[in-house]
Amino acid sequence: MELAWFLAFCLLATSLAELQESKSSIQLNLYHVHGPGSSLSPNSSISLSDLLSRDQQRVKFLRTRLLNRGVQIGSTPHNKSGNLLEPNSASVPLSPGLSIGSGNYYVKLGLGSPPKYYAMIFDTGSSLSWLQCQPCVVYCHSQVDPVFEPSASKTYKRLSCRTPECSSLKAATLNDPICAASGACVYTASYGDASYSMGYLSQDLLTLTPSQSLPYFTYGCGEDNEGLFGRAAGIVGLARDKLSMLAQLSTKFGYAFSYCLPTATSGSPGGGFLSIGSIPPSSYKFTPMIRNPQNPSLYFLRIAAITVGGRPLGVAAGGYQVPTIIDSGTVITRLPVSIYAPLKDAFVKIMGSKGYEQAPAYSILDTCFKGSLKSLAATPEIQMIFQGGAGLSLGAQNILIEADKGVTCLAFARTNQIAIIGNHQQQTYNIAYDVSSSRIGFAPGGCH
Repeated sequence: MELAWFLAFCLLATSLAELQESKSSIQLNLYHVHGPGSSLSPNSSISLSDLLSRDQQRVKFLRTRLLNRGVQIGSTPHNKSGNLLEPNSASVPLSPGLSIGSGNYYVKLGLGSPPKYYAMIFDTGSSLSWLQCQPCVVYCHSQVDPVFEPSASKTYKRLSCRTPECSSLKAATLNDPICAASGACVYTASYGDASYSMGYLSQDLLTLTPSQSLPYFTYGCGEDNEGLFGRAAGIVGLARDKLSMLAQLSTKFGYAFSYCLPTATSGSPGGGFLSIGSIPPSSYKFTPMIRNPQNPSLYFLRIAAITVGGRPLGVAAGGYQVPTIIDSGTVITRLPVSIYAPLKDAFVKIMGSKGYEQAPAYSILDTCFKGSLKSLAATPEIQMIFQGGAGLSLGAQNILIEADKGVTCLAFARTNQIAIIGNHQQQTYNIAYDVSSSRIGFAPGGCH
């Protein structure tokens, strides 16, 4: 018994030394686009001001990433083969994250043999999936599920530095992999709000549903996880990269996924869905998915016009030609000042004509009114129309956010030279990412 304890202690000390050495030898590239944020429910332990601050950090980094890399936007030709629309798909419930201390959305995924299920933040801006792992030699934050124990899984495998998956880490994370003394591949996933996860690149059985699974799923087994992840076990990445969960599942289900984000304040688990695989094309109106060679993992599209109360903004067609992404992890939609200013003016004018009194700004939200969301029932519809005619027709729930008691604000904010379609505007829409055919679809009607 003493010998077993001594060997376990030595193993733990070796792992700790490897990770600490790896940590000291890498300068974290805090590039990525993750950070909690969302509208709040009465049961939330997160303040709206904190969420907006984190959301702003994410957007600032996105802006730096897009503009400093010489962004050039061009469409990817459509794949005429139709290989994407495979007959089978896998669908899992998608839930608001406020109940687990996150402003993002999460899914429950199974890992290991036998599978155990974990709440994982769903992120279209991340490529590498990871979750916290025992023995947590440096740090694991508190999570709602027991921390994953690799030794309890019969199919767990730690990958070496010589594997192609390890060589792919730089493209997936923008951080170089590190080869530990044992030969194991050490990853670092870092994010725009200074959060990060570090640990061993691994493979195991991924279970989506009791009848649908993927052997040899590559992910990060994190033993140093610092930052703003709420009480989630980790992150599941759905960006356009060969290490993302989407790409790994594509050979089985096709290179496509769709989701519906339930209203963030619904509180109860579920209500939405994440589906990997087939998309019923008759349900959606599509816009081209724009390919960006400098930022190939993100999902770009193009705004063609915006209307308020049925009237177009006074913006020339060329004024909408800015780098625009759709992102599940940004909360508040951002628009360049040249578009945001006329949007604000048109919205304030209509609200004023209906007798609504303006209120002081709240954090980054500078267009606020006195009254609750429910009391502002006559809010004009905002339409965001994308290239090809697809779009979002937004009512009060998607346009406004209650910032404080008796104060409700427009859930749009200004930025410079880029646009981001945030998750508050996406809520209750079915959104499809037909990656093989380079198109994004939108369908109203709630999370059915």
